[in-house]
Amino acid sequence: MTKIALVTDSTSDLDKEIVEKYNIKVLPLRIVYKDREYIDRVNITPNEVYDNLDKEIPHTSLPSIQDMEKLFGELESEGYTHAIIVPISSGLSGTYNALKLVSGNYPSIITTVFDSKSLTLGAGAILIKCGELLKAGKTYEEIVGALPKIRDSISVFYAVDTLKYLIIGGRIGKVYGTVGELLNIKPIISIDSQGIYYTYTKVRGNKKALNKLMDITKDILSSSKCRVWVMNGGAQDECKKVFEDFKLIPNITFLGMGDISPVAGVHTGPGLVGIVIMREFDF
Repeated sequence: MTKIALVTDSTSDLDKEIVEKYNIKVLPLRIVYKDREYIDRVNITPNEVYDNLDKEIPHTSLPSIQDMEKLFGELESEGYTHAIIVPISSGLSGTYNALKLVSGNYPSIITTVFDSKSLTLGAGAILIKCGELLKAGKTYEEIVGALPKIRDSISVFYAVDTLKYLIIGGRIGKVYGTVGELLNIKPIISIDSQGIYYTYTKVRGNKKALNKLMDITKDILSSSKCRVWVMNGGAQDECKKVFEDFKLIPNITFLGMGDISPVAGVHTGPGLVGIVIMREFDF
């Protein structure tokens, strides 16, 4: 009898309800300070990260090999025959490559480790669709075959209040970032086909950045029905406003709101507003 596990990591930003509904296994990344270490979303919150950034900017690390080995051991003991694993983009973390390596040690479980080439609910939305297909009775082969199409249906855009933490984390050029800060330039950041950050466009000032995020989303919605999630990274008021504005826009089949993981918050700092869009399509 086939039993399929769905697995992701903590940066996919799936809420507890979705995790429980589809029985998704979540591997936590780590946040490492000089004298202590935290497990992402387990014993540290995004706000705790933001509140301590002025004292120390921590490092982040992928799930430990021991955590991965433990996960596969649990899947074996629970009788899983197959696993579909969708982690954060291989262009942003070593999690994908590590999972590919560890999965090879468990030949009793037929495993697909699929590169989301995304992050936050850009990866999480793939798992949601997989869960829906699984509930609908689709086979492992059918779901795996649909993964590229699901991934291609998803877009991620976000704006940050400051470029400081992207510069420190090497996610954006120091010269460009410094000039951008001086001129109050706010890049709208997206993920390219390789799963790496790039500047989609640039505007000046926070208000224009939020308006641009709205315009980008409206443009996509003008030609397609979509699910939309507003992602909060220490910008609760701005995200609530964007969320309310989206309620007035047609072609949104689902509207959700969530918080980005503490690990992601290390690299962006407070003040992030993100939009995840998944175009609806027939299976």
